[in-house]
Amino acid sequence: MATMQIPELDPTLAAPGAQLPSSRFDGSAGPRIIGPRDGKFVDLQSVGVRFMVWGAETGGTFSLIEHPIPPRTLVAPLHLHTREDEYSYVLEGRMGALLGDDVVFAEPGDLVFKPRNQWHTFWNAGDTTCRLLEIISPAGFEHFFNELGEQMTAARAVSAAQVPDLSELGARYGHYFQPESIGRLCQQHGLVYPA
Repeated sequence: MATMQIPELDPTLAAPGAQLPSSRFDGSAGPRIIGPRDGKFVDLQSVGVRFMVWGAETGGTFSLIEHPIPPRTLVAPLHLHTREDEYSYVLEGRMGALLGDDVVFAEPGDLVFKPRNQWHTFWNAGDTTCRLLEIISPAGFEHFFNELGEQMTAARAVSAAQVPDLSELGARYGHYFQPESIGRLCQQHGLVYPA
């Protein structure tokens, strides 16, 4: 399995059950700066998830996460979101994506639109770690990643596919998968997917 460089984060923030923000950030307590090692982190094996801005902090308008992706790794099977749009801004590395029937590649400084109700997936198309900032709008789907990470830990799973009732978790968030697409995508694009 591919490995990735994951920033060293505060382990107390990654603890299951950590207190999540519950109100909009209004600046009344002073400025807020999120450093490169701040934020809760979960490792889903095919992708990391660093929670930078939770939806509650923006009044539900958006959430922001960072995705470090190991080299030549498929992040997820072909999937579809019914409630939110995603925007992937490439910080480093090379991202590949299948958006509907189109394969695209993005490099640092590129922004890729992944609209709701479009079957899509994405991967690291390079030999070094790829890092993305992922804007999710409206917010809410960040909780899927949080729950998935907690369930993977509880099940001692090495991939999301080993999580019991994964399709039920996805359906609660309006998120649907085509797991049968994994083998074909890996073969077509020279990728791996943790099994």
